[in-house]
Amino acid sequence: MSERKLGPQRIVCLTEEPTEVLYSLGEQDRIVGISGFTVRPPRARRDKPKVSAFTSAKIGEILKLEPDFVVGFSDIQADIAAELIRHGVEVWISNHRSVAGILDYIVRLGALVGVGERATSYADELRLGLEQIERDAASQARRPKVYFEEWDDPMISGIRWVSELIGIAGGDDIFPECAASSLAKGRILADPGEVIRRAPDIILGSWCGKKFRPEKVAARPGWDAIPAVRDGQLHEIKSPIILQPGPAALTEGINEIARIIRDWAEMGSVAREMGSE
Repeated sequence: MSERKLGPQRIVCLTEEPTEVLYSLGEQDRIVGISGFTVRPPRARRDKPKVSAFTSAKIGEILKLEPDFVVGFSDIQADIAAELIRHGVEVWISNHRSVAGILDYIVRLGALVGVGERATSYADELRLGLEQIERDAASQARRPKVYFEEWDDPMISGIRWVSELIGIAGGDDIFPECAASSLAKGRILADPGEVIRRAPDIILGSWCGKKFRPEKVAARPGWDAIPAVRDGQLHEIKSPIILQPGPAALTEGINEIARIIRDWAEMGSVAREMGSE
């Protein structure tokens, strides 16, 4: 008789990050249901039933899957969690919003499903990758000021883990005081003129669920005075690789930010050399 795996055997993931973590740990066979917003890894979207959005879920469909563990994210899913708990389902809702929180989340989720050592090794691997990016960025002559826009109407600046990843990649978030707010309403920029005054060198856009339009941003009144707009430094970061508090943000997301900052630094270096001739 084969040995039974430790931990839950039938897991429903209400958001993408637990799905990505469990696939990365080789435990995808435990997953019986996922979020409809899941795009990573692509095979999860092909292979697993979609039973939730973000603020809603198909409770009846989830119960038919007979899960012994459901994983969700944040107080926004509190009502979904409460309904499942009333039906006798064990639910874990994480509420992490920082880079350290993402790494800790991976370790805790791994422990909860019985693969703690493997999860710790994976988190250590991700941490080493971040440290390498930070070391590489330290050689830059200047750190760019970066404005990250999560939504355009109303304008919403970046959440904490995004702000921290910008810092690791060699930039400085121009709205660090907003990043501390866990909810989007706390990061709404009431005055677009404040972006002009803070004069970012780079603008990163990740409009959750729709394509970033740099030409629309550049056309905002008075924004032609912003260095990023003047120099054409408006870039899209695809939301699936940066707006999920999971492995994607710590790999593809930060790599894309670091690439953009590195290109900006190299362009500035060339301009300085030409100016000295």
